[in-house]
Amino acid sequence: MKKGNFHPYAGIAIVGWSLAYVYTRIALQHFSAYSLGFLRYFFASGVLALIVALLKIKLPEKKDLGLFLASGTLGFALYVVVFNIGSAAVTSATGSVIISAAPVITALLARVFYGERLNALQWLAIVVEFVGVTVLALGNGTFVLNLGVLWLSLAALCLGSYSLTQRKLTRSYTAFQSSAFSIFAGTLVLSVFAPSSMREIAGASSNHLFALAMLAVFPSGIAYIAWSKALSIADDMSSVSNYMFLTPFVAALLGFIIAEEVPDASTLLGGTIVLGGVLLFNVGNQHP
Repeated sequence: MKKGNFHPYAGIAIVGWSLAYVYTRIALQHFSAYSLGFLRYFFASGVLALIVALLKIKLPEKKDLGLFLASGTLGFALYVVVFNIGSAAVTSATGSVIISAAPVITALLARVFYGERLNALQWLAIVVEFVGVTVLALGNGTFVLNLGVLWLSLAALCLGSYSLTQRKLTRSYTAFQSSAFSIFAGTLVLSVFAPSSMREIAGASSNHLFALAMLAVFPSGIAYIAWSKALSIADDMSSVSNYMFLTPFVAALLGFIIAEEVPDASTLLGGTIVLGGVLLFNVGNQHP
């Protein structure tokens, strides 16, 4: 039986993560990639910690601390490190294609660990979506095959594994608890970059600080909470993770709205194909 309508929460998460592409480009004009990774989660942790204290939200049980540490390391600390290393070695086009493999990895992990299965129509939809992402990406650059691809493949594996841990955590905790305490754990691991981060933030302009604030609130806070909520009420993980295919297209639209980056024909064509794939996946979800 359906447990709830997860679509709005998945949509909020994708919009939040898509904003990260826009504001990260602005913030990286001043901050290093690793310092930015720590700072966005450091400030997100500050806001979330205040909410935890004000609402007197129950802390995790001791037996679950290891799972929270694994979730934080996979979804935040390790992901941001391997993603930055990989992104430095390939084009953004290559990166977006590799990261778009995350929903496929999630589907495979969900099948192994939770016995979840996709039907033929849903697998066809994933192929269509991947084609759409490829069209969108390759119209804006060339595909590069090097060691960076392996790092980005590891980043996609981190995302899929993070969703796996969140699926388990949301069985015992609320979406806010599972995501907030995972962010705390990830920030703790990323604290090795704290010294350089403090030096960089001292010389940041108001524009760069605003971009940092946007990254801390929306992609690092609201988006992850919404994602955990979607995972907690969906019948299967793959229906939620499938929305990740929309991220490059939504990021392009937000880039047009916020940064006046005009999307080209490949963006519109690829985005249309991805949207068609998402619709096909949801049709397949109604016909197991």
